[in-house]
Amino acid sequence: MTTAFDFSAVDIDGHDRSLADYRGKVLLVVNVASRCGFTPQYTGLQKLWRDYQDRGLVVLGFPCDQFNHQEPGDEAEIKNFCSLTYDVDFPMFSKVDVNGPKTHPLWKWLKDEKGGFLGIDAIKWNFSKFLVGRDGRVIKRYAPTDKPESIAADIEAALG
Repeated sequence: MTTAFDFSAVDIDGHDRSLADYRGKVLLVVNVASRCGFTPQYTGLQKLWRDYQDRGLVVLGFPCDQFNHQEPGDEAEIKNFCSLTYDVDFPMFSKVDVNGPKTHPLWKWLKDEKGGFLGIDAIKWNFSKFLVGRDGRVIKRYAPTDKPESIAADIEAALG
């Protein structure tokens, strides 16, 4: 059985990072962008990270430039923007594709695990979110319009 912990990705600093490093944690996996109408959600994501990291939550940000070129910068620019503008210190990764032929394997798996609204699996926009339990299985998928603070109860339940 495949779990989130079977995947790896390149982090924002260019290092290969195994998600097995987060085994036993609850993950909130999000495709993010710096120039999106939902970009202010970084504030809520950072708050979730600060509020729940001691209990085992890890927020994982995956920049994506597939939606109206809303993440045009390179990794250094993305890291700088997130740090200076939103005080982000949760783990961030290098840009990925979440749809199409070059979809990152983690994102293909996430979509296979929890399909989207009306059975459409494609990620519709930036700030789509997946909550992954301590067992590495997807618990729930959230739309870009779902604000981070609105999913706190589900995170609490997943943390136990």
